[in-house]
This record gives sequence, C-alpha cells and structure tokens, in this order.
Amino acid sequence: MIQLKNNNGIFQLHNSKKSFLILGGELHNSSASNPEYMERIWPRLKEMNLNTLLVPVYWEILEPEQGKFDFSLFDTVLENARRYTINLVLLWFGSWKNSMSCYAPAWIKENQETYPRARRKNGVPMEILSAFSQKNRETDARAFAALMHHLYTVDHREETVLMVQVENEIAMVEQARDYSSAANKAYRDQVPQEVMEYLNHRRKTLHPGLVQLWAVSGRRTSGSWEEIFGPGPEGEEIFTAWYFARYVNSVAQAGKKEYPLPMFTNAALNRPGLKPGEYPSGGPLPHLLDIWRAGAPDLDFFAPDIYFPDFFAWCEKYHTDENPLFIPEATLDPASGVNALYSIGKHSALGFSPFAIESADTETTAQLAGYYEILHQLTPLILANQGTGRMTAFRLDTDTPTTVFPAGDFICRCGHAYTLPWSPFKDNTRLPPASALLIALSSREFIVAGSGVYITFESRHKGEQAGILSIEEGKFRDGHWTGGRRMNGDESHQGRHLHLESGTFGIQRIKLYIYK
Repeated sequence: MIQLKNNNGIFQLHNSKKSFLILGGELHNSSASNPEYMERIWPRLKEMNLNTLLVPVYWEILEPEQGKFDFSLFDTVLENARRYTINLVLLWFGSWKNSMSCYAPAWIKENQETYPRARRKNGVPMEILSAFSQKNRETDARAFAALMHHLYTVDHREETVLMVQVENEIAMVEQARDYSSAANKAYRDQVPQEVMEYLNHRRKTLHPGLVQLWAVSGRRTSGSWEEIFGPGPEGEEIFTAWYFARYVNSVAQAGKKEYPLPMFTNAALNRPGLKPGEYPSGGPLPHLLDIWRAGAPDLDFFAPDIYFPDFFAWCEKYHTDENPLFIPEATLDPASGVNALYSIGKHSALGFSPFAIESADTETTAQLAGYYEILHQLTPLILANQGTGRMTAFRLDTDTPTTVFPAGDFICRCGHAYTLPWSPFKDNTRLPPASALLIALSSREFIVAGSGVYITFESRHKGEQAGILSIEEGKFRDGHWTGGRRMNGDESHQGRHLHLESGTFGIQRIKLYIYK
C-alpha cells in the first residue's frame, strides 16, 4: 500500500517495497489526451532521468455520457508508464482546472439548470461550476470514485500510480466569491461551527493574517461570515476557501473509499500587493491553509505551483510540521534541476516537477538530467538523513552569490564557481543558478553533490584550523559508494576547498581534520 509516513518528523512516500523520492515532470494540459502524440514524449522522459510523470485525467473523456465511463485513454497511459518504468501522479481535471470548468463533460456544461455556475456580482454566469451546488459536488465525487475504483482494480499490485491531485489550481477569478443565489444565502448564514471550533482550538498557531481578520470582530465565536471576518474581499476569500475545501474533501473522500492513495490539492500562488479577486482566490494559499485543513481533512497535504522568482520563500511557506513540501508545478528552465536539488536537500521535499516537461530545450534537458542523476544515486542516503539535521542544501545565483552554514565540526563558506579568481566567467555580471547538497556522514566527513559551487571549511572552535584530509569523487550504486579520482591537487586548490565545476554534475566525498 502506498502511503505517507512520518519519519523523524519528516513525511516520506512509501510503497510496499521502498521509500520513494519523486523526480518528476508535469505534462502540458492536453498532451495526455492523445496516445499518438505521447509516443514521442515517453523516450524523452527517460533521457531526462525522470522517475515520475504528472499526468492529467480528464473528466470529459472519462465520462463522455452521464454514468458511462471510458477508461481506455487512462489505461493506455498506464501501460506506457509501465513500459518505460515511470511512475505516475494523477491530476484529476474535474470540476476545476486553473479556476475554470473547462474539462467538465459537455452534458454538464450544457445543463446549467442542473449543474449551476458561479455568478458575477451582476448576476452574469461564469465558466466556473458553483461550489455551492450539492449536485455538482456529488457528480464530480461519483466520477472520481469510479476512477479510483478502476485504478485499484488495475494497479494496486503494481503501484505505478503514487498519488493523486484532486482538482487543479482551484480558485475564484475576477472576484473573491461566488454571487449565485446559493452562495449569497450561505454568506448570510452563520459561519459553520466546525470553522469556529477549529479557530478556537488552533488560535495560538493560526496564520497572522487570519488572526488579524478575526480580531476585527473581537474574535466573535458566532455570526455570519461578514460579522466574523469583515465585509471586505479578505473575508469573502475565507468564505470561498471553506466551501472549496468542503467540496474537494467530498471528492477526495469518495475516491479514498475506493483506493486510499495519498491525495493533495495544488495552489496557484498570489502575487504580493494584490487583493483577493485580483489573483486566483480561495485556493490552498499560505494564508488560507488553516481554513483548508479544517475543511478538507481527507487531503494529505497542499502543494504550491511555483512560477515566481522567490523560490526560497515559497518553499518555506509550504514546508511545515503539518505539511510536507511537494512541488507539482514549477517554471521549466535551466534552473529546474537546481531547484529540485535545493527543495529536496533543504526542505525534505517529497519531490519536484517542472511544468510542460516535454517542451524542455537542450540546456534545460541537460541541467535537469544532470541533477536528477545525482538525486537518483543519492536517494537512499537522502531518505535515510531527512529529518536528522545531517543534511542541507543551498542555492546560489546573482542575488545570493555566497552563503555560510555550520556542518559537523565546521563552518562551510560556499561561493558560486564563477566567482573564483581564475574562472573564465569571473567578469560575468549574471550568475546562473547553481546548487549543492551536503550530507554529514560524521562530524568530519561529508558527501557533497551538485554543480557550479565551491566550499571552504573553518573550525567552529577558536584557535583551531580546518584541513582537508582527502577529497574523492565517485558514484553511488545501489546505495554503496564507489570511489574515483583522489582530488587533493589542483582540483581542490591544493587542499584549500572543495570544487564542483560548472557544467558538470558530480558527487564528492570529503574528509576533514583539525590542527593547531
């Protein structure tokens, strides 16, 4: 059985045979809808060293007629994934995909009397199914349950599918809430008791923004949504988040009854300085995670789709004691491999997956394949060291050309390889992203893996000097180290530093000592 387990305070993905680290990529939205189109893509995924593909399952194709399910497209994807020994994470494109209901079946789209839409404030319907319709929710849940029942039948022994994303970037756009008659009534009604009980129980750990909104009403324990959270779009977004969460939880719950794989929902992130309604609102955003946890307990975690430049900050916001970090979508560019190594090494991510993986250019393909190869080799060591405090990673670029951190008996001073005095690129004003992962085998021995960085070492104690006993490059095969060249000469600047050259991807084992 595939499940998330808590190991040393860190969540890890386990199947029946081993722990798993997702080195993934997500397809363009429409690629999986045509098997012939996919034929040219599968071999490329292996070239990039992916072990997992994030692939949509389209409601409109799965249930073209109400109550009649066609699993042939999904079965073809599953068959090819097994042929290429690639695992899958399924993306349920059900009621919502990027806020809109574009993958709902035609028989739903054409019958808005039975399957009502969200409405603008002026009453005009939107291309968005209303989360306030029990019929919408039940119909989606039945289709998802049928998918999960079929998946259990064809895959529970092989365990090709690792996890399932329920809906995709669920959110309201153009406004902070739905103004349909059912939504208006719910907005005027009392805030559900489950919400108030959660807020009271978790008041010491709530997101500061949520605390601030609630404080305006004097932390009332009953009242309408406007009375509790105020009349503005911020309060309306909380209202939206609760009903989205309840809807998604019903869908996830129905699916888990058939096959209880780990399930999550992803978020389109909010740009700073904008108000709800000016960005996709109400999804599992950092300031709304308390509402989503209360409303969707059957989801195992919430995931960010990171397309903004501040990659560090978004990782920190989603990597918490309650929420493992998994990045199902991220910008596809030469920094993708860097971000994969950083998120897994620094934040113990379940995995990483850039979007539109089949569109990777030559440079991006080479970078991602190189970093993924390192992560493949290190997977057993990474999983064994997550949550122990013995592992970290860092990312360097133009804005952050250096960093410093402690490791074992030493202080590590890390710099971008382009900044070395003899680098042919030392005059570059822009530094391409570079990254390395460090694992302490003991207080004086380390595995360092990555590309484009160098590290010098200092003793953590006054009056002592740090020296390099040896640096050895090598590889891990089935979790066992095989040494290569001894790097104690020019390659380490005669014992002054460890250097992972730009343009190559390597693993080095370094032993240090102290002298006075």
